[in-house]
Amino acid sequence: MTDNRENEPHDFRDTPNIDAPAIDMPITDPVPEPFAVKFASRVERLPPYMFGRINNLLYQKRRAGDDVIDMGMGNPSDPPDQVVIDKLTSAALDPTNHGYSKSNGIANLRREVASKYNRKYGVRLDPEHEIISCLGSKEGFSHMCLALMGPGDTAMIPSPFFPVHMYGVILAAGNVVSLDVADPDLFLRNVAYTCEHMAPRPKVLIVNYPHNPSSAVIEPDFFVEVVRLAKRYGFMVIHDFAYADVAYDGYMPPSFLSADGAKDVGVEFTTMSKGYNMAGWRVGFCAGNAEMIRGLGTIKGYYDYGMFQAIQIAAIVALRETEASVEKQSVIYQGRRDVLVSGLRRLGWNVTPPKAGMFVWAEIPEPWKSAMSTMDFAMKLLEEGNVAVSPGSGFGTGGEGFLRMSLVENEQRLRQAVRHIGKCLAQAPAVAK
Repeated sequence: MTDNRENEPHDFRDTPNIDAPAIDMPITDPVPEPFAVKFASRVERLPPYMFGRINNLLYQKRRAGDDVIDMGMGNPSDPPDQVVIDKLTSAALDPTNHGYSKSNGIANLRREVASKYNRKYGVRLDPEHEIISCLGSKEGFSHMCLALMGPGDTAMIPSPFFPVHMYGVILAAGNVVSLDVADPDLFLRNVAYTCEHMAPRPKVLIVNYPHNPSSAVIEPDFFVEVVRLAKRYGFMVIHDFAYADVAYDGYMPPSFLSADGAKDVGVEFTTMSKGYNMAGWRVGFCAGNAEMIRGLGTIKGYYDYGMFQAIQIAAIVALRETEASVEKQSVIYQGRRDVLVSGLRRLGWNVTPPKAGMFVWAEIPEPWKSAMSTMDFAMKLLEEGNVAVSPGSGFGTGGEGFLRMSLVENEQRLRQAVRHIGKCLAQAPAVAK
């Protein structure tokens, strides 16, 4: 009888022989290789955390019982207005507020934001399509970068830079070009130069006034020129307006959206963290170009369910009823600014009083500036003086030689900090020969 199995679809010639002797199993398993966690390339592009050394020492000192005056992080130490806390309490007691919320924010909150823009800046916004709420402006900014940026795209950012302005772009796989922010006219000329000489042209311009960390400010005509350049070169604009509500000496920080045509080319992020003392509540907003808002909403729809509705309800009350408290908070910060600036000047520091924001951007005095790095100088103040500050180098190379000192401590503590700094620097550094 002829064997026709080789013509069948299954090749039985490859079938294992079940009568063959079994292979002996190894007595011991081979030594396993260490399990490797491989991060995405976007994480590998991030540098080590710049403030790690200072934060570690600060933690150790406080654990040891040292009284450290912390002027590092801009974390408001004052509470929100009591009416806002009361409203949060009553809203949290309502069981209907504990479900998922809309990721773009409840309608009444967005209407209240539109009302503030109209009242304070003369800007009319459609609450439905031109405003979205965020879990703080930092979250919104990061997700906006995801919506706009990708491999090969470039953003122009200020230098020195607030870290999220750099690394929000990098995490979105984009590239950055940093431009010196100290002189507004020079900054604008550099924007035009970059657009003329880079191919492909930058896709996004990120601006931040009042600026963090340097406290640089601008006048309204600056944004008129930004809009003109955006339309000429085809880039989108993101304005981080985090310090809109903290200003001094009669200065009024202008809104990007108040410039004619701003909504055609960009958006603006605001927050309730600073003037309203609601940093931990994580309430921020993005307003402006409807298509950019839609893109941010698309990303947020995949990432979150919006903020706790009781917080949104309390935020409505804050926007509606506490403007006087916000203005009072600026007066408090101005008093702290004056104490710190005058104290540092008595020590011989060259310090310009900021017109806005929660920080003093102080140039390190000689001979210390030439004798050591900014990071080492900040570590010296913490190690020997129990004063924590942010070294300017943590905001990029453009910050080398400067310190950022926040105004979150009260006036008495700031006077104490100046005394500690004076004692710490009483003996001049040895200069290398």
